[in-house]
Amino acid sequence: MRLRPAHPAEATALSELALRSKAHWGYDAEFLEACRAELTLDPDALVAQRGTVAEVDGRLVGFYTLAGEPPEGELTCLFVEPDQIGTGVGRRLWQHAVDAARALGFQRFTIESDPSAEYFYLRMGAVRTGATPSGSIPGRELPELSYQIT
Repeated sequence: MRLRPAHPAEATALSELALRSKAHWGYDAEFLEACRAELTLDPDALVAQRGTVAEVDGRLVGFYTLAGEPPEGELTCLFVEPDQIGTGVGRRLWQHAVDAARALGFQRFTIESDPSAEYFYLRMGAVRTGATPSGSIPGRELPELSYQIT
């Protein structure tokens, strides 16, 4: 697996990857369509948020984005292709994001997680700090987590 900076021209492909990844948790088409705008990446924002992709044999299999300026940032995205979930891609992306944040001088970053992905972040060492309203689904709350960089 190779990790590299995302290219602005990959924004559409990565947006679709994010939707496929979210669908892994059993959401129906109506729910996913409601999330589409929030999961659509802007090419400029992809660069500004330090987008990083994971490739296997030239295929995009995951990505993350890390926004903000030291000392605090936000892991705004971390998505993995459904057929790659459980293979270590997410863990590698996570570790890369932590290492990048540390190198940039971040002391911590926050995460607004899908409820189904919360356990992954907890296993990686993040702690739940509360909940925040979903930007896509009225009345839905998302776990809010924080990761302290050591």
